Amino acid sequence: MDKKKILITGVSGLVGTVLAESLKQQYEITGLDLEESSQVPTVKANCSILQDILPAFYGVDTVIDLASNPSQYSAWDVIHDVNLKCTSNALEASKVAGVKRVIFASSNHATGMYELDSPYSAIVKGDYSGLEADSIPLITTDMPVRPDGPYGIAKAFGEAAGRFYSDQHGISSLSVRIGTLNSEGKPMNQRQFATLLTHTDLSKLFQSCIEAPSNLKYGIYYGVSRNKWRFWDISNSETDLGYSPSDDAEIWRKG
Repeated sequence: MDKKKILITGVSGLVGTVLAESLKQQYEITGLDLEESSQVPTVKANCSILQDILPAFYGVDTVIDLASNPSQYSAWDVIHDVNLKCTSNALEASKVAGVKRVIFASSNHATGMYELDSPYSAIVKGDYSGLEADSIPLITTDMPVRPDGPYGIAKAFGEAAGRFYSDQHGISSLSVRIGTLNSEGKPMNQRQFATLLTHTDLSKLFQSCIEAPSNLKYGIYYGVSRNKWRFWDISNSETDLGYSPSDDAEIWRKG
């Protein structure tokens, strides 16, 4: 049986590198980025220029769209010139080339302002006094977006643009609000005991998106591991995708 053909935009970044390494045995992976990937064949092109990237999309089953400036502290002019263009171009190129599914790397920063509210404001500081981990009111994907900066605004834009391309053009558009994914693969501060997404669970979630039923036309999913103190709801990713994270940040607590 032929392997599914997967294109990863922004493949040379951290998320792209982890996904390319973990998925290349199951799928035929190609990359698209300004720099060559160490893991998979890469088309070198600027994702903010539609005509330059379009050839890479033909013959592809699924696009994993990671291309953007990855810093949550990016200034608005950078977000406008890079992130918004890269996201809209990936969707437009997918439409033109006949790609069936686009998996958009959204971010928890699309709803980051909820962390100003109780009890999340205490949890991100590691203050669990008076709280029960299994009784936290979870932030769901049905709740309004609350971006915590230009980067988060761009991620909310990508989710909305994906909805349009799904409704208007029939593309299956799935958005993953990635939690904390770092090179170390473990919590590096108190907040990350709640927000960590390990490399293993990242790969599980994106593979679940790739293999989700073709009639799943739109969805937003939080990308987080099975952390004791997580405050994002993953029930729809369990139901829609069969995602079952295996890691809990608490295993690093004593260290």
